[in-house]
Amino acid sequence: MIIVTSNEIPGYRINYAFGECFGLTVRSRNIGSNIGAGFKAMAGGELKGITQLLHDCRQEALQRLANEAQQRGANAVTAFRFETTEFGGTGIEVCAYGTAVAIEPLPGTVPGPSEF
Repeated sequence: MIIVTSNEIPGYRINYAFGECFGLTVRSRNIGSNIGAGFKAMAGGELKGITQLLHDCRQEALQRLANEAQQRGANAVTAFRFETTEFGGTGIEVCAYGTAVAIEPLPGTVPGPSEF
């Protein structure tokens, strides 16, 4: 599955647009993460527990986006974006979204590294 932030994919032709697709996850922070974040906020520095939570959420949302696009018959997603929202200081929602499309390589195009 090719996923890009652009509206076009160099070396490919978009044959069909299936429409918007989404991958969504909502997670709460654990008590240790909340306490650690409180101490870090006073001292300054990276909130590593929160950073890891956000990274994991984005990976899960991205995988769900790819799965939804594939279920619709797409082999790529264009105009990909993330949107993140915090819920009352205890959790986060991450939404990955884009346009599910069917693509094919242009004649004479060498496949990119993600296709080997």
